[in-house]
Amino acid sequence: MKLFKYRITKKTKGEDDLIDITSDVRCCVKESGAEDGFGVVFVVGSTASILTMEYESGLAKDVREFLGELIPKDRDYLHNATWDDDNGYSHLRATLLGQSFVFPIENNEPVLGRWQQIVLAEFDHRPRDRVVVVHIYKV
Repeated sequence: MKLFKYRITKKTKGEDDLIDITSDVRCCVKESGAEDGFGVVFVVGSTASILTMEYESGLAKDVREFLGELIPKDRDYLHNATWDDDNGYSHLRATLLGQSFVFPIENNEPVLGRWQQIVLAEFDHRPRDRVVVVHIYKV
């Protein structure tokens, strides 16, 4: 097994920004030359997530609204008092969805459903420069 390491940097707009990074991940797989294997996508940080979804405006809005109802921004979170900030909701949303995604590779392509994209989700209340680490394992 051989490991290939990549880093992708994305500028986010802040709270609830969803960025399709599928083409970036595909480029990493292509560059690695891995015909078969698996990949790991991981976002560095505790207020962002990696998820898969059908990346279209209606579902993106639904995801934002659902998370807003499930973990509202205006609630009094203990994290806010601990650090004297107001992004407790960001941490909870990221904790719920997680920071990584593992995918199989076949024929030098990530195995994804027809309407499935890999998405970077930003939950912090301000724009960020996010680092996404991609590891490709060639078998």
